[in-house]
Amino acid sequence: MIEIIAISGSLRAASTNSALVAALAANAPANCRVEVYDGLGRLPIFNPDDEGERTPPEAARLIEMVTQADGVVVSCPEYAHGVPGGMKNALDWLVSRDAAVGKPAMLVHASPRSLYARAALAEIMRTMSFAMYEEGTLEIALLGKKPAEMEAILSEDANRRAIREAVRGFAGFIRGQT
Repeated sequence: MIEIIAISGSLRAASTNSALVAALAANAPANCRVEVYDGLGRLPIFNPDDEGERTPPEAARLIEMVTQADGVVVSCPEYAHGVPGGMKNALDWLVSRDAAVGKPAMLVHASPRSLYARAALAEIMRTMSFAMYEEGTLEIALLGKKPAEMEAILSEDANRRAIREAVRGFAGFIRGQT
């Protein structure tokens, strides 16, 4: 079984990115388990003085989840042409650890407009030594949709197939990295 952690870079209750990672979990192929990380808003602001034995519990949970996962999927909005602070903060908690080194990672997108954040996030994650899966792209346009509309779009057969194929491709990439 391939274990994948999915992280939404949004804290909004009706987040399109959170809906997309939830759909990944619900539609993963049989040989994959996608677990959604739900603690982004509970992470304290990264402070190098709070590492080691002083690592806060939520940061320790994130680090452990990433360490134990076979791969990481991130769906992130764009704020002011950049990566939202909460997502960057989560990555900062991983910087001085081995959790990210060589860890397969894939970006998925709930908006066709997040081009600056996509590039910035990919650069940050490459710099952290994540092994970025860039062959397959999953983009399902959910921008501006209400929860019921998101659910309907993500339930369409074509989108469910696209999600399964994206996760299947990522799982193949993971197997090739290990």
